[in-house]
Amino acid sequence: MATAAVRPDAPAITDRAGNLSFAQIAEAVEAAAAGLLGLGLGRGDRVVVWLPKRTENVIALYAAMHAGGIAVPANALLKAPQIAHILRDSEARVLVTTAARLADLNRELPDLAGVRRVVTVDDPVDAQVTQCATLGWPELLAAPPHARPPIIDVDLAAIFYTSGSTGKPKGVVLTHRNLVVGARSVSSYLRNTHEDRILAVLSFSFDYGFSQLTTAFAVGASVVLLDYLLPQEVMLTIERERITGLAAVPPIWIQLAELVWPEGARHTLRYITNSGGTMPQPTLAKLRQALPQTQVFLMYGLTEAFRSTYLPPEEVDRRPDSIGKAIPGAEILVLRPDGTPCAAGEPGELVHRGALVSLGYWNDPEGTAERFRPVSSSATGRPYPELAVWSGDVVRRDGEGFLYFIGRRDEMIKTSGYRVSPTEIEEEAYATGLVADAVAVGIPHQALGQGIILVATPAKGQADTESLVAKLKRRMPRYMVPLRVDWRPRLPLNANGKFDRAQLRRELLHMFSEPNCADSFVSE
Repeated sequence: MATAAVRPDAPAITDRAGNLSFAQIAEAVEAAAAGLLGLGLGRGDRVVVWLPKRTENVIALYAAMHAGGIAVPANALLKAPQIAHILRDSEARVLVTTAARLADLNRELPDLAGVRRVVTVDDPVDAQVTQCATLGWPELLAAPPHARPPIIDVDLAAIFYTSGSTGKPKGVVLTHRNLVVGARSVSSYLRNTHEDRILAVLSFSFDYGFSQLTTAFAVGASVVLLDYLLPQEVMLTIERERITGLAAVPPIWIQLAELVWPEGARHTLRYITNSGGTMPQPTLAKLRQALPQTQVFLMYGLTEAFRSTYLPPEEVDRRPDSIGKAIPGAEILVLRPDGTPCAAGEPGELVHRGALVSLGYWNDPEGTAERFRPVSSSATGRPYPELAVWSGDVVRRDGEGFLYFIGRRDEMIKTSGYRVSPTEIEEEAYATGLVADAVAVGIPHQALGQGIILVATPAKGQADTESLVAKLKRRMPRYMVPLRVDWRPRLPLNANGKFDRAQLRRELLHMFSEPNCADSFVSE
């Protein structure tokens, strides 16, 4: 890494085991890359890294890319069947994991003949536990130097597996150019410098989580790695490590907003960022009250284009529900189905063009052709068609060019002849003060087309359907009021920490397909 030559002794990564400088990280990446090449890793071969958030995770991912391979970060929370899918779909040649995780995966290994070698970062592996050829992390780092293949900016660098509304996760293919341009763009508008200390709480398998590494390393900032169980651990780490930047998704912010922020955190935290869903307005208000000196960046991104938009902190008071404008180096279009630009205020599909657009989906030409399509010269002003990523998200643009998220095209609820955004229902539910978490889902209804169900957790431990529905009736037109409130102690999250809408939809469809359930499909 270039930063190692400029600031070799500066701290690069901190985890529970200690600190590593940029020079130490660069040396380890070089050694691990040589080790991977010694294992026979070829140019473009995939390396799946299935590890907790620790320095070996970072080193293995960067080493895979440095060796000319393709890094495939896997969420540490996934179980063996999900990892087997990623290994099989990516046709991975090498797996980097722990001995315990490898033992869990053993039953799946006979169907994973393509995995040639497994590297374990901790305990040695019992030969009876696995049928794969294995070696330990120290052995990998002790390999002799190997000549690396040439690497240019359009070569493949990483595959991020992202879940859709249906089917198994699909891999989004990013180039070295995507990662470098994204890091420079994000670090520029966040005004990151080598003095920043960024807390990484999101999985590196999430492009938003991995961006914390690329953004920090682009400017020589430090990254503190944290796998946490309770939100209080995040607070304590911010204070102890004097964190200046924190990125999270709405479910995490909802939890953190309810806690008392320590004085140290209030003074060191320069900025926070939100992506992966709309920040509820009550949550945003609580965070801003607790962190009056902290800048808030409301962002939007899709894995297929890494990052897309951000709202400058100075605009949050004026338009707290906006996702802002395009990040530096990108253009965001709002287009009709026929590809023509929408007028101001007219809902349309968000389309991203520029150097951040990925190459498509791994091993999925049909899915790639559906999502990565040309935009016309009438939309771009260029005399030739250009490939862009069509997000599937419905947004609108105001007269000043600021964008507002309406909902996923495949999640919009069609009820009583109206198209309703689940986000709008959720925002109104949060505004009542009676719910802590909320997800609105539409399921088939004989009379309405789709009926709206609000799945929620109570704000203060007390579920009060009557009061909630009464308040929603005062705040929304009748067709938007949920027909039923499904109270739960907690809502399911997907691997990236977002509310798992697909799982909730499946559960509700099953629930209301049971005999006599139709009779209960009314507000309680």
